[in-house]
Amino acid sequence: MIHVNGNEEEFLPETIEALLQRLDIDSRGIAVAINGEILRRAEWPSTVVQDRCSIEIVTAAAGG
Repeated sequence: MIHVNGNEEEFLPETIEALLQRLDIDSRGIAVAINGEILRRAEWPSTVVQDRCSIEIVTAAAGG
């Protein structure tokens, strides 16, 4: 299992990019952290999710 934004998800050996697609998350305007470390967008296609990872996906919001 992995944790995505605090929710348990099935673990599959997939990239961050594939995980976002599987979870139907639009990649525009988001940031991704794995185990508390921000991952650069350029690394999403090559970073493979590991079992028991904690992934946080944060959406940028405009406002003031």
